[in-house]
Amino acid sequence: MGETNESRLERARHEVSPRKLQKQMAIASAACTVFGREGYARASVDALAAAAGVSTRTLYNHFPGGKAQLFQTVVTWTSSEVRDAQLARLHAVLHPERPPHPDDLERDLVSLARAFHGLMADYANHFALVRHIHAEADHVPPEVLKAWHEAGPEPVGRALTEAMTRLEDAGLLHLHGDAAVAAGHFTALISHRIIQATHYGVLPLPEPETDRLLRAGVSAFLRAYRAP
Repeated sequence: MGETNESRLERARHEVSPRKLQKQMAIASAACTVFGREGYARASVDALAAAAGVSTRTLYNHFPGGKAQLFQTVVTWTSSEVRDAQLARLHAVLHPERPPHPDDLERDLVSLARAFHGLMADYANHFALVRHIHAEADHVPPEVLKAWHEAGPEPVGRALTEAMTRLEDAGLLHLHGDAAVAAGHFTALISHRIIQATHYGVLPLPEPETDRLLRAGVSAFLRAYRAP
């Protein structure tokens, strides 16, 4: 397998000067705003360089792969931030060593749904990128899509699957033999309607409506998966 962009950046920390690394991060930060506004296909290298206050030659010096490499860098960087926040919130609500009391299961799953939903506001730049990734999947290079999944959705999905398995082991859920599918259903039920209505947080819903949808998603999940 080829080296991922995330590992390439980690290696670069040991190979480039702090000044050069600082410049790379400044370019990536400016690019995040441009990609979030324009999407991948519409963002030009000239616009990306201008936003970072550098020449296109300087941009290519730092990112020889041009726009594709820069987009991959931004997506994996922001995905890693969201992943870490999501895992922290998951473990805070469903601690691996403290399964909830049966009477508290719905309350805790609603708390988890709220915590996950809050990420859209806390990491708005990242979810702007995700919105464009879904809209432009046929234009985004496959290696970028792969890097995004490996940096964020896949590890979070595995952690949520493990959490659901622990709840089943504690006698709280019955996952019908497929914890990964159950974890996917939980995510879809608490997020899909809100994502559609808000376009990944661009047009936020009133808080009571958001809470109603989150609770409804958890309720539907428990109707399908609560242990008898």
